[in-house]
Amino acid sequence: MRHFLNHTSWFGFMAVGFTMVVAGCAPKVELADMVLHNGKVVTVDPAKPEAQAIAIRGDVIVAVGTNDEIHAYTGKNTEVIDLAGKLAIPAFIDSHLHFTGIGQNKLQLDLMNVRNWDEVVVLVADAAKKAKPGELISGRGWHQEKWHRKPEPNVEGFPTHDSLSKVSPDNPVVLRHASGHATFANKKAMDLAGITRRTLNPPGGEILKDKQGNPIGVFRESASGLLSSGLASLPKPTAEEQEAKQRQIIELSAQDCLRNGIASVHDAGVGPDTIDAYKKMIDAGKLGVRIYAMLQGSNENLATDLPGRKIIDYGNRHLTVRSIKRLMDGALGPRGAWLLEPYADLPNSTGLNTDSVENITETARLAIENGFQLNVHAIGDRANSETLSVFEGAFKAHPDKKDLRWRIEHAQHISAADIPRFGQLGVIASIQAIHCTSDAPYVLQRLGPERAEDGAYVWQKLMKAGAVIANGTDAPVEYVDTMPGFYAFVTRKMKNGQGFFPDQKMSRAEALKAYTYNGAYAAFEESIKGSLTVGNLADIAVLSNDIMTVPEEDILTTEVLFTIVGGQVLFKR
Repeated sequence: MRHFLNHTSWFGFMAVGFTMVVAGCAPKVELADMVLHNGKVVTVDPAKPEAQAIAIRGDVIVAVGTNDEIHAYTGKNTEVIDLAGKLAIPAFIDSHLHFTGIGQNKLQLDLMNVRNWDEVVVLVADAAKKAKPGELISGRGWHQEKWHRKPEPNVEGFPTHDSLSKVSPDNPVVLRHASGHATFANKKAMDLAGITRRTLNPPGGEILKDKQGNPIGVFRESASGLLSSGLASLPKPTAEEQEAKQRQIIELSAQDCLRNGIASVHDAGVGPDTIDAYKKMIDAGKLGVRIYAMLQGSNENLATDLPGRKIIDYGNRHLTVRSIKRLMDGALGPRGAWLLEPYADLPNSTGLNTDSVENITETARLAIENGFQLNVHAIGDRANSETLSVFEGAFKAHPDKKDLRWRIEHAQHISAADIPRFGQLGVIASIQAIHCTSDAPYVLQRLGPERAEDGAYVWQKLMKAGAVIANGTDAPVEYVDTMPGFYAFVTRKMKNGQGFFPDQKMSRAEALKAYTYNGAYAAFEESIKGSLTVGNLADIAVLSNDIMTVPEEDILTTEVLFTIVGGQVLFKR
């Protein structure tokens, strides 16, 4: 199938164009640098929803139309791509991921597909045999609710550290939960950090302990930070080694995004050092993906940084910094999401408020007074409710501020009373469709069926309330794979084939818009990207299947054939 997409001979293509000019049918136009023709082009532009061909000059689209209309833009030096009937769409915009985390995952143990705790132990044992004594072993991706069987012994379904510590006595081991909201550590890592049965829970976090009061190795939410002091004592690479590794991580992350048809990402929570690294890569012409970065830091640091940190369209529209990321709660998997009522499977807990409402209220003030968008992580219904109230208070205190487009990141479980507030306040729901189907089996355990139906992943309810929904993958929480996310949007089917409250699924047109135009809107960029419109950036994905019409299951076998960013082919399968 791949060989159908070829760069067409200029002479054969121009023969048609020459005939049209002689006949006086084609107006004289400035020639294009690239033409894509003979395909199905879904534009996500209501003024011209569908076409056959696109003409590109420089990094922007100059014409969208029929094959005959676009022939006139083709000249001797025009690069012509025959789509051979394939689907071209706006390149995907991943509205919530952790960009460098994608590359980092490729340099440590990948635990996303382990089937049980024993497999984790085997992987760590193998790594310990290869590691130097004292060398850190790191990994990410384990999720106790997605294993085929529960570990024994366990506390709340989490394993204890003993079997892991036995195979890694000389190496600290730190394994992040798939959600990023919990960490598993072995005895060596806990000893280095001085963690004992007497160590107290920090604000917004929890050290899980067994019935005897001993830490089992699981650290929820902010408690993971307790391990940092021990890791800080390990030998550090040189500045040159750190910089080289950072470049490698960024390059790996970009490659993975481009391979999946993603041209733009919203990087959910970065510090100034990472932003400076992005600028260096852009200046060197080595970062093809466009980044909308969300600043993360304490209010004290933000108060100092914000006035000089706003960046719009740096490096030919490859970097923008105009938003702030904060976290109101944790994740549902480790029971860190902040709920209005206790967990159905842990009645003594309503989750964790990871940063105080007062702190986030102060962040809101800093954001609105400095012209920054505020994007708050909120998963549980209490976290969503509190975040909406913080936003509402900031808006009322500054009635002159308009078109703010503040966002709630994830918006996974929302009380019925709060759903209309998204539309009323103009708050964007920045969600990840893949979380719905990936998490659904344990969502029912955590919330119970009634609460899940009322407020979990309620996309249609949000849209009917007037909310804009933007989609992402939350990689590396999930793989940065666009097709499972699109499939989740339009089917809400779990791995067993059952639908998770399918009345809330999206149409394919709604799903594509959420993955393209709405992502651009959520970053104030809808005038330059998110649709294949004349004057917009030429960011385009070409797919092997027509995901707008093929049977649902064929969506999952769809491949990205081309990813074009600014008129340049940056990925070709």
